[in-house]
Amino acid sequence: MNPLVDGISALLDISVLLYMLVGLLLGFMVGAFPGITATMAIALAAGFTLTLEPVQGLAVLLTIYVAANFGDRVPSILINTPGTPASIATTLDGYPMAKQGRAGLALTISAIVSAIGILASLVLFALVAVPVANFARDYFRSPELFALVVFGIAIMIGISSKSMIKGILAGAFGLMLGTVGTYSATADQRFTFGILELVEGLNFIAVIIGLFGIAELFDQMLTYHQNKIKPVSSLGRWWPNRAELKQTRRALGVGGAVGLGVGLVPAAGGDIAGLIGWERARKVSKHPEMFGKGSIEGITASDTASSATLGGSLTTTMALGIPGDSVMAVMIGSMIIWGIAPGPNLFANRPDLVVSITGIMLIATLLSLALSLVRMRGMVKLLDVPHPYLWSGILIFCIIGTFATSNSLSTVVTMLVFGVIGLLMKRMAVPAGPVVLGLLLGPLAEENFARTLAILPTRPFFEVFSPIALVLLALAVLSIAVPAIRNARRPAGSRASLADSILEDEVVDDIEQKHAALQYLPDPRTDTIRTQAELDELMRRPNRTPTSTVENPADAPKDEK
Repeated sequence: MNPLVDGISALLDISVLLYMLVGLLLGFMVGAFPGITATMAIALAAGFTLTLEPVQGLAVLLTIYVAANFGDRVPSILINTPGTPASIATTLDGYPMAKQGRAGLALTISAIVSAIGILASLVLFALVAVPVANFARDYFRSPELFALVVFGIAIMIGISSKSMIKGILAGAFGLMLGTVGTYSATADQRFTFGILELVEGLNFIAVIIGLFGIAELFDQMLTYHQNKIKPVSSLGRWWPNRAELKQTRRALGVGGAVGLGVGLVPAAGGDIAGLIGWERARKVSKHPEMFGKGSIEGITASDTASSATLGGSLTTTMALGIPGDSVMAVMIGSMIIWGIAPGPNLFANRPDLVVSITGIMLIATLLSLALSLVRMRGMVKLLDVPHPYLWSGILIFCIIGTFATSNSLSTVVTMLVFGVIGLLMKRMAVPAGPVVLGLLLGPLAEENFARTLAILPTRPFFEVFSPIALVLLALAVLSIAVPAIRNARRPAGSRASLADSILEDEVVDDIEQKHAALQYLPDPRTDTIRTQAELDELMRRPNRTPTSTVENPADAPKDEK
């Protein structure tokens, strides 16, 4: 039958819609709770979806992925705390808008431009994924596949690491974990130490939940302190007028272009795209001085860019088998368990599934937009849930979800062990992303490297290693060398990962001063909208210095208006 018809008909099953609704609610809740990332939620949900049909399971996981990109804007705007890393740039102008009495407007604009960004990225996926998959299927052999995996791991190290040495060690650790179990080429058992549970290798879902879920949970429990910033309760009006919509046009284009481009780079997630989009929009804006003070252009550019990465990440994942981010790494792990191998052959063997994936993303985006445009005062209440209750629930679900993957307590032990390892890595500033990529792609790299070595003695070097393989290997070296050189030229105290070094120090200082001054402003009264002139006057008052803090919001000077 026609793959398009088959793919769409698979979505007409009522069970798929019900699973999407479950993913929608989970995704919004995950985004609304600061500290619970989409990777953590999808890894946890994966344990419960392994017994479902592939389309049903993908309906849950992909909808969580999409909905989290809407829900995470709520805490970013209302309490100046990113719900997930992808919404870091949202805080730059979203929270100032909330303090001006325009929280509802910020939430609406954020939802609309996020939907536009995701829909644009799905168009990119539809246009680019098939040609990329066909090219890879025609020209990628063992040397090229090995070089592609090396490039994917290298770029993850280069983007996520402050220290290249720590990043390389994390990648090597992940590759080492990938060797545990039975080697497919010779059926030899490696590093199993006589433990039966290790014969098939480490449970990928247990490792993911441990590194991203349990580690984050332990870290929050050890470092938790009461947030003195209360959610802005007065949301004001919700719908933008014609003049405000006009302000978004240029920023929408800039942010969309940045997000679509960044999304195609493996490991470059929404946090990087959002910051780059915000900075690019600031430089082309007619009013750059308003950025960081509640600019509609700022929140438009950042949220469009961060959301537009989803389609690019999906493209590299499905067409090349290289996860675009940590969420897609979990997705690949789940698909492999279902017997589906992402990569060039997926488009030839299961084109109907590709259609279903696109349809799920499209429907999930429209459902998330509809839910976002509802006045979600109940979502604001989620920010007041006591953290101990939240931690207890997460821990219980982590244990149940991990146990469900194999019905073995050894899997739960693996999860807890990697939770402790993940906590130590966080404390030592070692990124977890390269570990996951090494574990997931290590066997693929080893298999293709072994084939390449077997071919090499029988053919000339440049006949085995094509220009494509050599270019990918060169890019892998550059993706580590360039960030290392950049950090080496900076003082030791100011070295940072790519996401932390996108904005110049002067811009960061300016934003910090603007946001510090905002802390003194009392929450706006219902239906009160402060003009920028009024805010500037309040910030200029002598007793409102940007560097001081207010322990109790009630002690802050009251607006005399």
